[in-house]
Amino acid sequence: MPSKIILASKSKVRKEILDKNNIESVVEQSNVDEDIVKASLLKEKASPEIISKNLAELKANKVSMKKNDAIVLGADSVIDLDGELISKPESREEALKILIKLNGKSHFLISSVCISKNGSMIWNYTEKAKLTMKNFTDDELKNYLSKISDKILYAYNVYQIEGEGRSLFASIEGDEDTIMGLPVLKIKEYINSL
Repeated sequence: MPSKIILASKSKVRKEILDKNNIESVVEQSNVDEDIVKASLLKEKASPEIISKNLAELKANKVSMKKNDAIVLGADSVIDLDGELISKPESREEALKILIKLNGKSHFLISSVCISKNGSMIWNYTEKAKLTMKNFTDDELKNYLSKISDKILYAYNVYQIEGEGRSLFASIEGDEDTIMGLPVLKIKEYINSL
């Protein structure tokens, strides 16, 4: 098992999940322009899952090219609503539109991870969780958003499952760490095999 891995992500939550699972890591942001990549893949009619996998790989490869022999972990999470990619909101108005779209429906949260070494992927894994949102009025959703700080809203997409966001859902099927952006059990399994 490597003594330390590099996490190619600025997500504090992903770093916390690794720490909690005793996986030593250092953070090095990939600075991949996700919007350009998403736009290009959407033009090619790529599914949300393919987009998530591609972004995770791109982040890991980009950082691992600069770090000889290091184990680099890239990750990406997206929401898939009936095949439509739902990205993180850029504003509170956009966040409300997303919540209205998800209201009363089931969607998948897809988390993809990729481990790269010397600029090439050596392992990847994707896991899905199914979340079914309760029915709310628009005012109830506005009220929910008013309780969420900007920091949390922009870091966790429109819901923070380990906090206030849990109250939005009638049912959650899947691993909580996956929903928070990192299917850590599979990562641990792979890292331990190295």
